[in-house]
Amino acid sequence: MPPVLPTPFPPPSAALLESTGLLERWRDESVASVWRRPSDWYHPAVDELAVAILLHDDAVAAAARLGSARGDAGVGVAEAIDDLGCLYRTTGAGEPPLPVVRALCTGWADAQAAPVGVPWGRDPESGLPSAEYLRIRLAECYPAATDRLLVVDVAAGVPDPFTRAARSAAVGAALLDAFGPARPMASLGGGAFVVLSPADERPDDALVVLDARVTARTRAGRVTDVTRHPLRRWSEGLPPTYDEAVRRLDALARP
Repeated sequence: MPPVLPTPFPPPSAALLESTGLLERWRDESVASVWRRPSDWYHPAVDELAVAILLHDDAVAAAARLGSARGDAGVGVAEAIDDLGCLYRTTGAGEPPLPVVRALCTGWADAQAAPVGVPWGRDPESGLPSAEYLRIRLAECYPAATDRLLVVDVAAGVPDPFTRAARSAAVGAALLDAFGPARPMASLGGGAFVVLSPADERPDDALVVLDARVTARTRAGRVTDVTRHPLRRWSEGLPPTYDEAVRRLDALARP
């Protein structure tokens, strides 16, 4: 006679979600008010965030993963934020705290910047994120904006399209060498680049690396004659509002 196997129990997190009915209530609230396509609301990342809320755990990492999933699925950032608000209101916790919203937006923006299926995620010449991506990252800084913009202007001469692309590729690689791929930065076009930096950071060492890398890479690419030497660069605080910050980026962009 074959042994009687015990009935498998669901994972603790699944049992918790089932007993509270939170996922159903969250989905119903979201679909009824903000979510556009009910069939694509569920993703395994919603389980992790819901459990973190129920257990009063730190929800930042789970929110970032959900934001990334929403970005991969083509969901707009406003829709993703509104959906997050539905979760918190469903639990009676009020509005989501700013660090959780910021994490959701960061995950969403990082997914949008990935080179798969997002035509505006990266500037094809420099390999850096585009200005549209940086606008998303800027939104995370408000309402209490303390970060700074490091502006780098390398434009010189009148390059032809091929030379301009080679210069952009050299400077983009130099910026990644100096600041690392995790730092929000973007190409604004025409030899103008920006890096978003914490207000308390002293980027002196990174700027030394940047100057050396730009010199080496533009020399190797034979584009020194269309690259400003020394680089023109400066740091400026973010404007008081997000709309003003977007206008400032537009003003810094070159045609």
